[in-house]
Amino acid sequence: MEEMMCPSCCSRKKNRSDEEYKALSNRLNRISGQVKGIQKMLDESAYCPDILIQVSAVTAALNAFSRELLSNHIRTCVANDILAGKEGAADELVDTLRKILK
Repeated sequence: MEEMMCPSCCSRKKNRSDEEYKALSNRLNRISGQVKGIQKMLDESAYCPDILIQVSAVTAALNAFSRELLSNHIRTCVANDILAGKEGAADELVDTLRKILK
């Protein structure tokens, strides 16, 4: 795991393996397709419950994406930081969990 400063956004970056990147990117591409499908349903005046079911599917897909990303983060970034003796690694994880589990 290599972290660098990003001058355009003032945050850190992570170099992901090709496998991790591909898995996450594929999930997002599927989600994007689902969202476009919802737009099409709306454009075609689909019945509200049918749209809501698709929205629920997108929500579940985003939650699965988040779980996969969090799992990867814990296994790589957090584990490496703890092994390197970096103070605050656990606190950062707890803070992140607080933010996403509101």
